[in-house]
Amino acid sequence: MLLQSIRPNIVQSIRAYRPDDLQTSAHQIGHHFLYTNLGTAQNKQDVLDIIAKDFLFPDHFGKNLDALYDCITDMVHKSGPQPGFVVVLELLPDGARMDRESREQLLDAFRDAADFWSERKIPFRVFYSIAVSGKESAGHWDRPEAAQNDAAAAAKPVKVSKNAPQPMTVSLPPMSSVFDTAQLLAAA
Repeated sequence: MLLQSIRPNIVQSIRAYRPDDLQTSAHQIGHHFLYTNLGTAQNKQDVLDIIAKDFLFPDHFGKNLDALYDCITDMVHKSGPQPGFVVVLELLPDGARMDRESREQLLDAFRDAADFWSERKIPFRVFYSIAVSGKESAGHWDRPEAAQNDAAAAAKPVKVSKNAPQPMTVSLPPMSSVFDTAQLLAAA
């Protein structure tokens, strides 16, 4: 089985794994599978908005990293026993759309969540891929015409690495709506 060879609490690049294989493996062992495609995100706020929508966060979600952490840890933990999680964050923005520091802060929130769930002996595996942007022209922002060209390039569709999995539409079963507070309150 695919997940047996992967540490139970980790945040790592998706590399050779395919989201549909991860989904199948998660379902085979009864874990929640959470998938989001961030290919349309233009910045950190867009990333948080898409995650909130795809993971069915509550309407009062603060759309910041602390609120993200709370939604994937305390809120779910308080709702009852959890079997485990497999999370796929596909096509995180890169370059002009979202700088490396912002991306690492986002991944750190998921790493902290992996530590939270590890302390409770619940597997929490996160896989991510990074969108490969067009020409990055760092150092050219001192020339206005270069900045305009770079801004236009950033607005173009994202080019995906030839090794990256193709974007997919995932039909998630009800168990994957673990962050849906209406469901949590109804169960309480």
